[in-house]
Amino acid sequence: MVAKQQLTWLGDTLSVLAPGKINLTLLVAGKRSDGFHEIETVMAKIDFFDELFIEPGQKPGIDFLSSGQYWAPQGNENLVYRAAQLLLESCNVTADIKITLRKNIPAGSGLGSASSDAAATLVALNEFLKLSLDKPMLADLAARLGSDVPFFIAGPLALCTGRGEKISNLHEVYDFTAILFLPDINVSTKRVYENYCHDPNLYQSLKVQINNHIRKNRFDLLAPICANMLQSSCFALIKELAGLKAKIESLGFGPVCLSGSGSAMFYIVQGGDKQAVKVDIFELERMVGCKSVIVSNNRW
Repeated sequence: MVAKQQLTWLGDTLSVLAPGKINLTLLVAGKRSDGFHEIETVMAKIDFFDELFIEPGQKPGIDFLSSGQYWAPQGNENLVYRAAQLLLESCNVTADIKITLRKNIPAGSGLGSASSDAAATLVALNEFLKLSLDKPMLADLAARLGSDVPFFIAGPLALCTGRGEKISNLHEVYDFTAILFLPDINVSTKRVYENYCHDPNLYQSLKVQINNHIRKNRFDLLAPICANMLQSSCFALIKELAGLKAKIESLGFGPVCLSGSGSAMFYIVQGGDKQAVKVDIFELERMVGCKSVIVSNNRW
């Protein structure tokens, strides 16, 4: 199957794909003096996309509209608008553009879709306006928008540290297929971190395992650990998610891992591709009680 490209011209409209991500691991090293938490996370992009369309505007400045099956903030509260505004101001450029976001990935799911939308906006406007900014310049702008945004400029597989904005690309290709579970629950990342209780011994134990696997390029051994130190905080706040994880695993899909601060969870199908996964998604959704999709690693 031919991999999708991120940017496609449709006449004078530029179509751009914004992939989601899953956290193969997520460790919390502790709380920093600035109030943020220091994290170490291995993130992988997946072929599950929001879509943006950029075209010449009929109004002065940035005309932004969000559509699609999931909610997203409108106007200047959306990271897409803020990314476009930041890029134009930083480059001292004036442009009349229309940006339409088609929201296919639910917000508050731990899949990074808002961050990915912002990164895709930077990449697309760089092309649309022929600004010729290189990746380090785009990454610098991305870091000013949010902790996860720089990963979506880089990737597709990376170790992210600091608040998540320090990116170390992992150049080994990790091919995987996963079943993604999308409960109709919006999780507040802020509340999950506020509720987090640090366990330094658990952090050290998991760090040793994870670093050993990374050194050996055994990324296939990361997800089975289900090393997400935000899981207990998330499940304490939203007990339905703990019950959902148990229910899925009781059906033989496991281990099931939480992505980010939740609510999405995933199960890596070892050695499988999309065609080989023998799963009736509609039957699985009926048994589990939430939407499910089959995804693979994204190539860019």
